[in-house]
Amino acid sequence: MGAADLLPDELRAHPLFDGLTGEQYRWLADSGRSHELGDGEVLFAEGAPARFFVVLLDGELLISKVIDDRDEVLARHSTRDGAEERAMLAHTFTGELCVLAGDAYLATATSVGHSRVALYDRDTFLQMLVRAPRVSEMVVPVLALRAQDMIVSGGRRSTLASLGTLAAGIAHELNNPASAVIRAIGELDDAVEELEAAAETWGQTAEQAERAALAAARRDWLARPRGSGPGDALGVSLLEEELQDWLEDHGLGDGSSLAPLLAERGLDTGWLDDLGARVFDARLPAALRYLSESLRIRSCVMDVREAGTRVSAIVRNTKEYTNLDRAPESDVDVREGLESTLAMLRPKLAGITVVRDYAPPLPRVPGYPTELNQVWTNLVDNAAGAMGGRGELRVSVRGEGGCVLVEVADTGPGIDPAVLPRVFEPFFTTKDIGAGTGLGLHLSHRIVTKRHRGSITVRSRPGDTRFQVRLPGPPASPGAAAEEDGAAPTSCRALPADA
Repeated sequence: MGAADLLPDELRAHPLFDGLTGEQYRWLADSGRSHELGDGEVLFAEGAPARFFVVLLDGELLISKVIDDRDEVLARHSTRDGAEERAMLAHTFTGELCVLAGDAYLATATSVGHSRVALYDRDTFLQMLVRAPRVSEMVVPVLALRAQDMIVSGGRRSTLASLGTLAAGIAHELNNPASAVIRAIGELDDAVEELEAAAETWGQTAEQAERAALAAARRDWLARPRGSGPGDALGVSLLEEELQDWLEDHGLGDGSSLAPLLAERGLDTGWLDDLGARVFDARLPAALRYLSESLRIRSCVMDVREAGTRVSAIVRNTKEYTNLDRAPESDVDVREGLESTLAMLRPKLAGITVVRDYAPPLPRVPGYPTELNQVWTNLVDNAAGAMGGRGELRVSVRGEGGCVLVEVADTGPGIDPAVLPRVFEPFFTTKDIGAGTGLGLHLSHRIVTKRHRGSITVRSRPGDTRFQVRLPGPPASPGAAAEEDGAAPTSCRALPADA
């Protein structure tokens, strides 16, 4: 029907934006646009480029998808649902995963009656996650709930674990850069005002040679990388104390503002002595204050830039992990999939040493990249859980005859020999009640053996559990005879246990 401006007050009433600041509401209103839909009007269609993150302000949207040539309803998004709080929240926005991955919409959204939505393009949505961390906290956990609803409705339960892991990984990874941006912006508010005052004082009194000396000091600071100071926390702390004493002895009232910035780049009191020798004593306090505020702002800008780079890397890893920009079946570089999986599971691998052993370039494997990433996710996640957050995870890839062998090994306590033959059975699990469904390894077995005509085996003893996946490489020739349906080619069947 049409577009209109957004008002901060209507966003303030929306559960997704609950508890934000006045400035954040103003930014959200200025950065998005309102759009009204009539009954039966399509907001976006399955397969169309995902251009907007959609927030439902009023009305109802029907989310449907074509499955097995039938149009199936996946969900109804409504502002009038009387459901439990999180489920209700989940039904007031849509399009987040597709926009985040920069791909096409996975379903169609149609208005039921008159509806009104707020639209945010991809760049604005990414900024929203950083500028309003509370929105990120609300959006990301809902991904797992929505993934489950879509999978149950569409008969695709096998992807639930991977999508849940994806949501958890994104939530964890976004937290640090988002916090860094908020912290830096908060400091910039004060630092800009302080810099203006310091620059005015310094500019009125300094001579040309002194200005040149201070400019050279700033260039020297910028040329030194962060973290080039003492390698241990105690050394950094001692250096900061020495620098702070020097600064305060030479007229800088708050030496603690400048000392950490110098210490992290390995600059000591000798460096300050050299600077002090080139500035007249009476003007040194003004020089130090100007230097402090100038470097403080530069440091904040670097924090924001680094956080933005990290958010871009998260989006890239998400896109690689979900393979939303690829055909369902394609030639797969298994190392790319393993690396994307390790990146998404980084929170669970904290405290675990990851050792990679990738052979020289190997042939790409014909298969389904998203499904193989499910296999890698199950194997790596199980290994991390078995080690309890401490130990060594070894991931290796090498050629073996006509197949590619992927091995995921851990130094956990091992699997009881009595249950080892059952690990690929459906619903069998060694985890505590409620901690596992017993489907992960079973689904991995089906994906490898049925979908990719390979094999998956396990060998285990205390301190050394190894899951080995063998996948057929490309056919030797276009006219090669096909293997029996569902069976692994001879070269990629599991080797005997004593091999």
